[in-house]
Amino acid sequence: MTLDANATYRMADKTTFRSVGDSGVILKTDTGQIYSCNSTAEAFLRLTDGKRSLQATADAICAEFDVTQLQLLADMEELLVYLMSENVLEPVDD
Repeated sequence: MTLDANATYRMADKTTFRSVGDSGVILKTDTGQIYSCNSTAEAFLRLTDGKRSLQATADAICAEFDVTQLQLLADMEELLVYLMSENVLEPVDD
C-alpha cells in the first residue's frame, strides 16, 4: 500500500478510542477486542477524525514528536494497514 497524503480515515463503526495518559486504548464493541497504543499511535488515532488528511495528521504529529516526516510516514503506513486489516479504521469516501 502506498499512502495517499490526501486520504482521510475515521474509526470504523463499533470501534471506540480513548486516550489514557500518553497512550491509548481501542475497543471493538462488537467483539470486545482491546488494543493498546503507544504515544505515537495514540496521537495518530486522536488526530484521525474523518476530516483531517493523512498529510495534516503527519504534520501535527511531527510538531508534537521528535520524528522525521519520512520515518513517520513509513510508520503511519504500517499502522494504517494493520488497523484497517483489524477493521479499526476505514477510509472516508469523498
